Amino acid sequence: MKKLFIVALLAVLSLMAVEPAHAEDQKVLAIIDTAVDSNKIPSVIYEACFTDSLSMACPNKQKFMEGKGAANSPVWPTSMLHGLYHGHNVTQSALAVNPNLKVVFVRISGITANGGFSNQPSSLVNAIKWVSDNASKYSIDAVSISQSSISANNLAACTTNTLAIASVSSLNKQNIPVFAATGNDGSLKSVGFPACVSGVIGVGALDTKVNLLEKATNKGPGLDIIAERSINVVRYNGTVVEFTATSAATPIAAATYLTKNTYSTIDLFINSFTKVLGYPYIAR
Repeated sequence: MKKLFIVALLAVLSLMAVEPAHAEDQKVLAIIDTAVDSNKIPSVIYEACFTDSLSMACPNKQKFMEGKGAANSPVWPTSMLHGLYHGHNVTQSALAVNPNLKVVFVRISGITANGGFSNQPSSLVNAIKWVSDNASKYSIDAVSISQSSISANNLAACTTNTLAIASVSSLNKQNIPVFAATGNDGSLKSVGFPACVSGVIGVGALDTKVNLLEKATNKGPGLDIIAERSINVVRYNGTVVEFTATSAATPIAAATYLTKNTYSTIDLFINSFTKVLGYPYIAR
């Protein structure tokens, strides 16, 4: 009897030894952007897709999809400069800071069969809400949005889009920071949507070679922190390129936060950094 008990105990201990790490042991970054091919980036652990049009639908031919392949594009253009690769490069920027991150990617681009695409504001808002609603389910620790628009309609949405405002507020209450690019329009008066939404951390790009904000960075109210303007990323075709501007600075800031944060709140973390040009500077 004693021998059987020992064998059973060893079996239990063996199972415990090979048990995979729980989700809470991982750092998970939600990225909202154009599209991504999770077959190319295994760190993407879950995907969702929102579009406004059935003519530029998600892979399931509907306006919403989640699960494996949801964020993929029906075609990946030959030119690595094509805008569709923005989501790939943003994701690789975060992983260049911390290769151990896990990514939940939400596609907001409507994409045609020949690679034409548009990034849709309503899809962006729906994506933020989806992340807020599913943050606990997928153990999301932070959000990175390298999308920005200073069009009149989008700037109005800063204070009138109740869904975006409520979703960001919900994420903040869960102690999940939302990092968003201020944009690259060179504006001194405004930052783009959704960086302008209350509770979002607007990220600007710092040229560390001259210790100045990149000229194109939008610097209006809502610019909260600055991060390095560039990082080398592995492109879709395996080559390496320098990815730049606030699109790069935002995932750099988010990934740095997930890597180095030891504070109870995001505000304490941000205030722990040296201020450069009046803004907290998140160094890698």
